[in-house]
Amino acid sequence: MKFVPEAEHGHGVNEQVTGTVHLERIMSMMEKEGVQLALVRFEDGALTHWHTHPGEQILYVVEGQCRFGNEAGEKLVAQVGDAIHIPPGEKHWHGAVDGKDMAHLSVTTVGGPDWMEPVSDEDGKL
Repeated sequence: MKFVPEAEHGHGVNEQVTGTVHLERIMSMMEKEGVQLALVRFEDGALTHWHTHPGEQILYVVEGQCRFGNEAGEKLVAQVGDAIHIPPGEKHWHGAVDGKDMAHLSVTTVGGPDWMEPVSDEDGKL
């Protein structure tokens, strides 16, 4: 068992985004394997860049509305209480809808993301 008090959470700003995103690493058990839990807060309209994960990712929306898209052209808006499962290797992006802030919990497994190019205005439209 590992207990992580709030005082030990890591805080930072994600640089691989368009807009402003605040990252709170709640639990990071990862080296090459393991699990990571983070609370990610996106300001109005902010989006991640395109990226993949070597393992699975689950996003659980806790505030606002989360827009999401993948390389296959699928797009959706998730509401508070909705969850999105992203399989290993799926190229995707996610962030806040225009006009609203958004926060989600992110659970990832098996290593960190592989960051790519920013999302174009066309790709980011719903």
